[in-house]
Amino acid sequence: MSTLPIALIQTRTPASPAAAFAHVEPLIRDAAAGGAKLILTPEATNFLIKDPAARAAALTSQDRDEVVGNLRALAQELGVWLLIGSAIVKSGHEGDDRAANRSLLIDDAGAVVATYDKLHVYDVDLPTGERWRESAAIRPGDEAVVADTPWGKLGLTICYDIRFPQLHRALAKAGAVMIAVPAAFTVPTGEAHWETLLRARAIETGCYILAPAQAGAHEDGRRTWGRSTVVGPWGEVVAKLDHDEPGVLFATLDFEAVTRARLAVPQLTHDREFQAPA
Repeated sequence: MSTLPIALIQTRTPASPAAAFAHVEPLIRDAAAGGAKLILTPEATNFLIKDPAARAAALTSQDRDEVVGNLRALAQELGVWLLIGSAIVKSGHEGDDRAANRSLLIDDAGAVVATYDKLHVYDVDLPTGERWRESAAIRPGDEAVVADTPWGKLGLTICYDIRFPQLHRALAKAGAVMIAVPAAFTVPTGEAHWETLLRARAIETGCYILAPAQAGAHEDGRRTWGRSTVVGPWGEVVAKLDHDEPGVLFATLDFEAVTRARLAVPQLTHDREFQAPA
């Protein structure tokens, strides 16, 4: 199939798993009813909790997480492929109590066919005074992932990964024709950098960039930027939610556009070895 109808889900995820599923389920149903065959949700779809004690109480393994289980069943019921942009789950690494920030790709039978743990954790001090230390709670992954789908290969990234072009280039060179960028961007960085970074990664890779986002003022006190966006392989914005309210963004991907972009500028074949500066 050379075209693919998709939908990005923009959420304002609550602070409990039960409420999180109740929030996202009707949006996914709307997406499926609108004809989407691949549906993508944002980072931290299963809960957003700042408080360490409350977060620890909600944290469980991937196999026991109620949102993951419910979304697997929903994908099977609706007959769609679903990318859980990420779920915050136990990492499973002995001796490390930190969670994994994990994308899960679910097929139309409800099976988890690929997972990816966020490689780059968000440790920043913003000019606004906001300070984030994701590494305190999240164990970074160590493997890039490209997943097979019926429509072509999908590269998996999460949020802060967008600032690392070498990751996206590696995904494209491994065959990805679309790259997911589920996110919970802060407002100051979203306003300054979100669309620019998404368009840059599309131009550099000749891939579709699919970026579902958290949006608005959350129960735990954080604010996220929203503006879920689909960018085409020539760097053009194909579709965008120009707000920070929950919603569904539809788009149709034409994979002939990937071929045209890569033939016009075959940058993925032009790597040269060079000596790094001292």
